[in-house]
Amino acid sequence: MTAAVEVDRLSVHFERGSGEIAAVRDATFTVNQGETFGLFGASGCGKSTVLRALAGIQLEWSGRLSVFGSEYRPRRRLVGQIRRDVQMVFQDPYASLHPRHTIRRTLEEPLRVNGIADPRRRAAEALAEVGLPPDLASRTPNAISGGQRQRVAIARALLLRPRLLLLDEPTSALDMSVQAEILNLLNDIKAGHGMTFILVSHDADVIAHMCDRAAAMRAGEIVALMDRTALAAPREIVT
Repeated sequence: MTAAVEVDRLSVHFERGSGEIAAVRDATFTVNQGETFGLFGASGCGKSTVLRALAGIQLEWSGRLSVFGSEYRPRRRLVGQIRRDVQMVFQDPYASLHPRHTIRRTLEEPLRVNGIADPRRRAAEALAEVGLPPDLASRTPNAISGGQRQRVAIARALLLRPRLLLLDEPTSALDMSVQAEILNLLNDIKAGHGMTFILVSHDADVIAHMCDRAAAMRAGEIVALMDRTALAAPREIVT
């Protein structure tokens, strides 16, 4: 199978007080094209930091990162096609959407910035793809539910037709009643677009439901790689 993502000895350090803390230490894994790969572990284990490095948000790192054959460089922002190919959905949909902008503006601005024709039509199509009505475009984030906000965040991530979607705890801020809806929506989108997903979660059930393979992290290190058989065994994934 062709590798979409290659992570080799990735390390990230943060300055804290008088010393330095290793948030990620020598993380190594690959993700195949069309795969859903999970990063699993307790809060603070470094999984979201790995995702932020792949998203081009965390610029200080060492090691090697390659996505669809494009080599990342430390302290360099993603530009050009790779910037459009890699998009991220964040944990808290309310915090990731501008509270005073309408949903229409939130969706149309990235299209205008990237010179994409007919942004009004494309934004409406994006809302429809995530199961939201067109009249929701005139509302602001505080006027819609948490589940709807996360659907808008997913729609925004899909606007530029990415090949890799990075999902940082996409359901943990939502009520249990809507978590399954969002996860099933993501699976439908992945199947429809032939995308590659990397999913970060602390929830073993979410990882088992969504992922083809996963890496377990503890204290900044990958401590186990799990295939589909291991993910299907609840005791195995928790251990």
